Amino acid sequence: MASRKTPAKPEPKPLSGDKYSILLPTYNERENLPLIVWLLVKYFGESGLQYEVIVVDDGSPDGTQEVAKQLQRIYGEDTLLLRPREKKLGLGTAYIHGLKHATGNFIIIMDADLSHHPKFIPEFIEKQKEGNYDVVSGTRYRGNGGVYGWDLRRKLISRGANFLTQVLLRPGASDLTGSFRLYKREVLENLVQRCVSKGYVFQMEMVVRARQLNYTIGEVPISFVDRVYGESKLGGNEILSFVKGLITLFATT
Repeated sequence: MASRKTPAKPEPKPLSGDKYSILLPTYNERENLPLIVWLLVKYFGESGLQYEVIVVDDGSPDGTQEVAKQLQRIYGEDTLLLRPREKKLGLGTAYIHGLKHATGNFIIIMDADLSHHPKFIPEFIEKQKEGNYDVVSGTRYRGNGGVYGWDLRRKLISRGANFLTQVLLRPGASDLTGSFRLYKREVLENLVQRCVSKGYVFQMEMVVRARQLNYTIGEVPISFVDRVYGESKLGGNEILSFVKGLITLFATT
């Protein structure tokens, strides 16, 4: 009777020289933060890549910072960095603040409310290496990308905003209002120095400026899922700011 061969153990994936810094701006995300951090640790741990997660909390009154400190004790302060600010100062400035503390040569920006699933990050990394892209952006509007959990009003606002930006700015990217992206560090540093927008318009301006500077942009279809815990931060003031920002960009670019 032939003896069975013992399957060879898979060799561990070699570490590359690249390091990925994930920036997580937070405001009242105490319920979501533990799961998003666990997922990031899981996916990066399986990949063998070097990484760090940087939480930029804008003075959340719900105890988000206390939760982040507890997570630091679990995963270590080298893996999870907490870099808070005293109050809510806007999404764009949160990325600038986080970038100052990042040590990776690639920067990943994403939401902390579980609307962006870390399972897409390996596709972002593969796409970047495939074309040596300066920016890789998640898109809800191409391929098998989509939005789940939104009511008709939110879908119309999102589609309408994206349509207007395509018509007025012709950015060469299918999803300007999304906030799930991978940047080469030096590219992100250059872009944030040139951007003047704050809040949600910041994401749109980043792509427009990237086009102006002839940076290459790759896209990965993603599934966007509405937040599980907490309330959406998109309201009337944000919509008005977006329209004003769009008009400003159209007039100045």
